[in-house]
Formats: sequence, structure tokens, C-alpha cells
Amino acid sequence: MKQPNRRNNRRPNKEKSYRVNEDCLLMDFLIATLSDKSRTTIKSYLSHRQVAVNNIPTSQFNTPLHCGDNVTINFTMGYKVFKHRRLRIIFEDEYIIAIDKGYGLLSMATQNEKTETAYRIVSDYVKSSDPEGHIFIVHRLDRDTSGVMIFAKRQRIQEILQRNWNEAVIERRYMAVVEGEISPAEGEVKSYLKENAAMQMYSTNDEKNGQLAITQYRTVKSNGRFSLVEVQLQTGRKNQIRVHMHDLGHPIIGDRKYGSTCNPIGRVGLHAASLRFKHPITGQMLHFESIIPEKFNYITQNK
Repeated sequence: MKQPNRRNNRRPNKEKSYRVNEDCLLMDFLIATLSDKSRTTIKSYLSHRQVAVNNIPTSQFNTPLHCGDNVTINFTMGYKVFKHRRLRIIFEDEYIIAIDKGYGLLSMATQNEKTETAYRIVSDYVKSSDPEGHIFIVHRLDRDTSGVMIFAKRQRIQEILQRNWNEAVIERRYMAVVEGEISPAEGEVKSYLKENAAMQMYSTNDEKNGQLAITQYRTVKSNGRFSLVEVQLQTGRKNQIRVHMHDLGHPIIGDRKYGSTCNPIGRVGLHAASLRFKHPITGQMLHFESIIPEKFNYITQNK
């Protein structure tokens, strides 16, 4: 009896993964990698959620890619996507989860605040596929700050990251909209931060009674009334950027706690745009980015 042709009966491999060798945008990478596909087909893959970056499905053509990232394409169907109106997941493996936190969302609950938090949303997501799963806070973002934030999926990973945070993190970049135009346009602010009885941080030169805080800044653009400023943190203290912008005489817009007198975009103008650090287990250099809110660009453009 003639045997069936097993090769012809095999289902085609519907997924294929590609490694990124240099920094670029997702659309450019897909066009170069899928040279046999038309631009229309590639756009279709994106719009139907058939593309994943580091295991996280995305439809954004301008998603930034970095050397070492993995791009996976499902050529037959879209991926199941986690959706929530207040955050999105931008990376996940068995050790960590990176999210893009929305403005106005607490990182985790406090004694006085028991509302919906980033911690609870991500914890529920993890438990939906693993009822025994847990997440652990690595660092926090203020409620009024949007952008990149990291959770650990094991307590041991949390401990490793927190113990070596300053050494592991290569870059912490924020974007801020401040009142007026800073002079000089770039520089460094260094002080020691303390907290008063009202739980407000302030700068002091007393190194024995404060924590060293170093902030580097660079004005990206300004229309005189408002400026878009790129901020690099050399230390990670509570409210560090907000205090140092106030010290410069150019508070972050919407930040009444630290001296702002206006709120033209209906939120505090601070966004955690980029975080680059070494993976605590694999040693891979990870680089996560969050797109700058469009309101930040609009309010600082020349008029």
C-alpha cells in the first residue's frame, strides 16, 4: 500500500523569530527583513496584531527596537493581546515585566489610597495564566508620572535588582515640560534631598542629613513660555526631578506641590521615557522606551 506523503501533510510553520542586530524602528526592520513582502502586507501584519517584540504583541509601526531584541511574526493569525486603558505591557519573560504606566495611576496602594494600581492590574494579569504567580515592585513612579516601570516575577529577582539598581541601570531618561526657558540650556543639579513633616522633599547642602541627588538636564526645545527638557538621573531619589527643576526656578508644569503656577495640559508634565539596564539573570542589555506624550510636544512648539 502506498504510504502517505508525510512531508506534504505537515502544517506550515506559522511563526518565525528574527533577532535585531542594530537599533532601528520596527517598520524599517520589517521591511528590510521581509524583503519578499509588500509594504501593504507588512502593515496588515501589524494592524492584525501578528507581530510581537520580545513576546509582546504590538501594532505600532514606530516601536523602537534595540540590538538583542527579538521580533516574532505569526503569518497566519494575530496574537492574543492584553489590553487595559491605564497601562500596556512592553516586555515580559519568566523573570520580569516592563510596563508603560499611564498618567494618574498609582504604582501600588498606600495606607491612604486603595484605588486601582499598576501593581494590582499586572498582578491580576499574571494570575490569570498562573494562579500561583506573583509580582514584586522593583521601583516606583509617582502617580502623576507616566512611562516605563519594572516589576519582578520572583522575589529573588526583586532583591537582585534593588540591591544592584544603581550599578545595573545604565540609563534613566525622563522628559519634562517646565515653565519658562532654563539658562544655561543644559547642565547638572546636585544637592542632598530631605523630607519634611509634610512629606515634601527639599534640597539641602547638608550631606550628613540628606541623600545625594544628581540630575543632568538638556533643553530639547522651547517657545519661551514652556520648555521640553530631557533629564538623565545619576541617582534615583524620591521626587528628585521635581525638586531639582524647582531649584532651577523652572518647575514642571502642573506640579503645584513643587511650585508650578499653571496646568496647561491637565497633568504633571513628567514622563519616564527610557530605561536601559542589564538583565539580572541573562545579562542581556535591555532597553525599554515609551513614546513622549503628544501634549508635551504641542505645548512647547513655537507659536
